[in-house]
Amino acid sequence: MAGFEVFGKEEMKEVMDVMETGILMRYGFDAERKGVFKVRQFEEEFAAACGAGYALGVTSGSAALKVALTALDVGPGDEVIVPAFTFIATYEAVLEVGAIPIMADIDASLNLDPDDIINKMTPYTKAVIPVHMCGAPANIDRIVEVARKSNLLVLEDTAQAVGASLRGKKLGTFGDMGIFSFDYYKTITTGEGGMVITDREDLYKRADWYHDHGHDHNPKIHRALEAHPLLGFNYRMNELQGALGLAQFRKLPEIIAAQRQNKAALKGILKQVPGLMFRHIPDPDGDTATFLGFHLPDAATTERFQSLLGEEKIDTIFFKKNKWHYVPNWEHLIAWSTANSKKFPFTYPSWRGKVDYSIRMIPQAEDLMGRTLFMAIPIKMAAERLGQLQEGIAKAARRM
Repeated sequence: MAGFEVFGKEEMKEVMDVMETGILMRYGFDAERKGVFKVRQFEEEFAAACGAGYALGVTSGSAALKVALTALDVGPGDEVIVPAFTFIATYEAVLEVGAIPIMADIDASLNLDPDDIINKMTPYTKAVIPVHMCGAPANIDRIVEVARKSNLLVLEDTAQAVGASLRGKKLGTFGDMGIFSFDYYKTITTGEGGMVITDREDLYKRADWYHDHGHDHNPKIHRALEAHPLLGFNYRMNELQGALGLAQFRKLPEIIAAQRQNKAALKGILKQVPGLMFRHIPDPDGDTATFLGFHLPDAATTERFQSLLGEEKIDTIFFKKNKWHYVPNWEHLIAWSTANSKKFPFTYPSWRGKVDYSIRMIPQAEDLMGRTLFMAIPIKMAAERLGQLQEGIAKAARRM
């Protein structure tokens, strides 16, 4: 599940390359750094592997969302359609740029329902953010098709699905821009970190300028003399993060292969549980296998099974009650408890729309999330642990 499981000499070597130069900032100090540009190298390898024209390293997946939305010129008065099942940062980033996140339903993939985009569109709608939750693809080709017919921008939140694909095309490359997260619990990690990708030079330039105080990064002149095409902020990835990311990214194929093997083993055990069905994945070959999602017949059975598994020391996640990943549980969002006393952007004068975060707006999510459990898939799983899981799941199933 998390890249820290495979930390080793490769990460240490890349980090020491940076430490030996003493230059931790990605920009400037060209002579002192002696040719060591870890963030730049990470970006280049990442873009090439994704098949994207450009990649930009930033401080976090949350920052990547804000940088990308800013590059797309999403702002006050705009609405952005976002699925009900996602990490809270997806909504926070929309609010950070002054726009309004509009909650949409999910489909059997547990990702954004393409058909509900149409239901949630208004004259204020400017963009849609499909989220590839728990390592598996949304129906992104259909989502992009719906968005394009209405001239909506598409920003793919691929924070949890680095390396995933749909029918051979890497996630994050279907829309106008894509973002990724490298926090401590992600498939590859830099401790904290993120990446923005795009094929459009104009969007890349706006993101590049914005993430570094508006610098235009002219290589022909000193950094202190660079032009500033726009006002920005500091979301720069540093060289230590770049070094870790470079080493981790090169391990991604073996990480995904190990997760797929372990997920297949767990599916083989769980499929014997009466009434259990697995989450629909549009392209199983493109799944990174970071999580295994499965459904039970109803909510009561789901909670009962989770409790029984817990007694066997088998951890599962019930996202329906999670305070991070399911919109109806976010009391502060529902109350418009923004960090400013004016409750901006909900009170922006030029926006006269309506927002509804109640469960009646997402009937499919309420049904599916109420009877779905997830298991995190480790990269390393000993045969002894697999045997314990098999025995524990069998015991729990007998007691249901």
